[in-house]
Amino acid sequence: AYKRFSELLPKEERENACSARVPKSQILTLPELRANPFRHRICHVFSTSDTGDDSMSFEDFLDMLSVFSDSATSEIKSHYAFRIFDFDDDGTLDRKDLEQLVNCLTGQGEESRLSSAEMEQLIENILEESDIDKDGTINLSEFQHVVSRSPDFARCGGLQR
Repeated sequence: AYKRFSELLPKEERENACSARVPKSQILTLPELRANPFRHRICHVFSTSDTGDDSMSFEDFLDMLSVFSDSATSEIKSHYAFRIFDFDDDGTLDRKDLEQLVNCLTGQGEESRLSSAEMEQLIENILEESDIDKDGTINLSEFQHVVSRSPDFARCGGLQR
């Protein structure tokens, strides 16, 4: 992990990789993230940058790798998936978050974009299935309940396409 992290830094900064921050643009060059539709959110969620530039320290990088590792528990994976899917960082998945989530998964191209009616129906179906307290949003425990019933989630982390 240290070797991969330090290779993202310019040669002159590699000696001090433990105290360096890798810019988001470099993190996004990782093959594992390059094609991930949530790559920008992943950087945002795992970055501890005070400036909001989504750069990563070595510890941030390790946290990200550990969550995506096979040994991470379903609970850990679902917690981070929830944070990644919570686009407005308000602690719930509302209709706007769900719409952005669907758009990330289906792509932004004209041929793959859902119509307004299809999007509305899909969001209704998601809320019907997941919104246990019927408040119009999905909280972390509701999300984890749904995920616990999905055997594929734990295997792939829920974040791969």
